[in-house]
Amino acid sequence: MVQTRFLIAAVTLLACTATASAQMLPPPARPAAPKAPSPRAASCHNGASFDRFLADVKQQAVAAGVSQRTIAEASPYLVYDQGIVNRDRGQRVFGQLFTEFAGRMAAPYRMQNGQQHIKRYAAAFARAEKEYGVPPAVIAAFWGLESDFGANMGNLPTLKSLVSLAYDCRRSEMFVGETIAALKIIDRGDLHPDEMIGSWAGELGQTQFLPVHYVNYAVDYDGDGRRDLLRSPADVIGSTANYIANGLKWRRGEPWLEEIKVPPNLPWEKTDLTVREPRSTWAQLGVTYSDGRPLPNDNLAASVLLPMGRFGPAFLAYPNFAAYTEWNNSLIYSTTAGYLASRIAGAAPMRKPSSPVAQLPFNELKELQQLLVRAGYNVGKVDGVLGQQSRTAVKAMQIKYGLPADSWPTAELLARMRGGTAQAQPQATIR
Repeated sequence: MVQTRFLIAAVTLLACTATASAQMLPPPARPAAPKAPSPRAASCHNGASFDRFLADVKQQAVAAGVSQRTIAEASPYLVYDQGIVNRDRGQRVFGQLFTEFAGRMAAPYRMQNGQQHIKRYAAAFARAEKEYGVPPAVIAAFWGLESDFGANMGNLPTLKSLVSLAYDCRRSEMFVGETIAALKIIDRGDLHPDEMIGSWAGELGQTQFLPVHYVNYAVDYDGDGRRDLLRSPADVIGSTANYIANGLKWRRGEPWLEEIKVPPNLPWEKTDLTVREPRSTWAQLGVTYSDGRPLPNDNLAASVLLPMGRFGPAFLAYPNFAAYTEWNNSLIYSTTAGYLASRIAGAAPMRKPSSPVAQLPFNELKELQQLLVRAGYNVGKVDGVLGQQSRTAVKAMQIKYGLPADSWPTAELLARMRGGTAQAQPQATIR
């Protein structure tokens, strides 16, 4: 969810290593509504106090159709928590190598759990695929990554998180909308305020929907009259399929990600998600499946994705891969999710690089970002993390210096950008 999903929420949940399968969970305990001191007035609200700001949010909710009864029920939980704001401001995006992250998060146990859940809830998965065109493995991969099939959904009051982030000035407008959406979930009877327990970033349920997505895409698949993404596996399956199909524009019957083998003389400047070529073109350039089989000689468009440069794993990313980058705009997360789905669907394990792939240390990657900024490129935040903007800037500079343009930062590129006067330092490696 590139515009709404927060990387830290996924990091927090993905760090969990529990392997328990999701069950029909009992309702969470209903804690007493907390009391919190009022924060200092936020400048983006013209100096309005939190209480005054909250009163305005409630008026907006009523104007959007939320009942006064729901406002009254939810009010004890609409309190400010500075700790939530501090966590949001201090969040770190994914900084691991893809092979490290995928090795942990797409581990065999999670693949096996995904396959077991597809068998256990076969009727719901079959219905979802028929109605929405989303394969079971795709749904199961997100389900496993986001919460280990319901075992780790978070433990913080959702309303408190949402309204605290709404009062903060960083993304106030967005979180006001999410707060009103959460009130709509209560208003239509899906969840009670004290049942709304999830991640600190306000995401709910076994596939971690933000409230706006919950309102727009949750479906009642078990027929009990509620859309319950905390306890109903059927609702989770149907709702996730609905969101992928209609929110992320999944293309029925098409693949999403396949591992490939690339030749040493591939035009590296073409290896970018923004470049699509027919599979027949990639075949002519020497690209094969990872086991050496030839690619189909057809016009199905795909991009070559090199998450760790030309010496690391390689994939064909099809138009459906855009659903993964929209779900979470971290390339490491989205590629891992697509890879896990392919494993659940029966693909072979990813080939290990033939030799260690060098990685710039954190401080040198941050230095490279600073040099790219000085050269006029937009890398987003200078944080020592290789995000998509940094990759794009690296590729442009590689082309400028006549280096293989695979978007992977190297000591050679850093030395060139230093002016060629400094000697490149040894790079960290991953085996």
